Amino acid sequence: MASTLISAKHPPDIDPTKAPIAFGRRALPKLNREIQSPEMLTQQRALMALCDLVHDPENVYQAVQIGFLENLKTLLLHHDSTVRQKTTEILYIMTMHNVGRQGLIQNAVIPVLTELLDDPEDICRKNTHQVFDMMAKLPEGAVDILRAGLIPSLILKLKTELDEIQELILGTISNCLRIEASEALATDAITILKEKLTHPSAAIRSKAAQVILEISTHPEGKSTVCEGVIPMLVSLLEDTDPEVQASAAGALMFATIKPKGRCSALRAEAIPRLLKLVAEDNSKARLSAIKTLTMLAEVAEGRRELREHTDTFQQCLRDPREAVKRAAEIAIRVIRWKP
Repeated sequence: MASTLISAKHPPDIDPTKAPIAFGRRALPKLNREIQSPEMLTQQRALMALCDLVHDPENVYQAVQIGFLENLKTLLLHHDSTVRQKTTEILYIMTMHNVGRQGLIQNAVIPVLTELLDDPEDICRKNTHQVFDMMAKLPEGAVDILRAGLIPSLILKLKTELDEIQELILGTISNCLRIEASEALATDAITILKEKLTHPSAAIRSKAAQVILEISTHPEGKSTVCEGVIPMLVSLLEDTDPEVQASAAGALMFATIKPKGRCSALRAEAIPRLLKLVAEDNSKARLSAIKTLTMLAEVAEGRRELREHTDTFQQCLRDPREAVKRAAEIAIRVIRWKP
């Protein structure tokens, strides 16, 4: 898939310096009228001025109050690409403020944004996915995305979208899965995510592993992850990127809760790789690695192998993080346990 950066430059016939002068809240009613103008250039310039204003949460609050969002929803389907670009950019900036996110939910903006998933302009699609990504970070926003039935479409878009948009999609899916995973499982998301675990982009590999982690937290998802994914997660423990290692270790931690997952991890020789991460003081994956090894120590085969490495866990007792020390103490007890 192409990985060129998406440009947000304006077309040559648009001069942002000729946009209406912004006087904060006093300018908003005028701009709200102008974006409803039949003149396309007037709409474009009003949208550019609004882009500057909505960085201020007070202006976002007033924009929501005077009904801006209903007009912006209409402009999302405008025939002019510049109008769509600036409208989606405004919505993205608004989602950086809680009052803006709440406004998008109250005005049912998400269902209209779904119409832009196939927009011919890369920048419009990128802005749209930035909105989804920001909205999904709020539980109410994630619920809004789930209610719009977006998850199956987003998963399929992972096959065709540009790399930087794929990163946004994976972030959106990950946050939504914390609430509900059934749609992702029904869409056979695991098959597509497995491909992303070997993607050249470290960010995509990491976020794909994070999505698998979220799937693994659901009872129905653990069995799916056990089937063919665990060996790939084990290999990512040796990835050159610390974020990828941490995401893979986290996904393994949940996948090995099931006995089937533990057996699969042992067959994939996960123990040596996990021990290496535990031995690294600054490893982001250290806590997850310790907890995963504790799961593997529940199996007699894993316990026998780990008894030779209790010194590695003893070193963790000096870790400044309480969670790491507690996890190490539990691991040592489990490894030393005798039936």
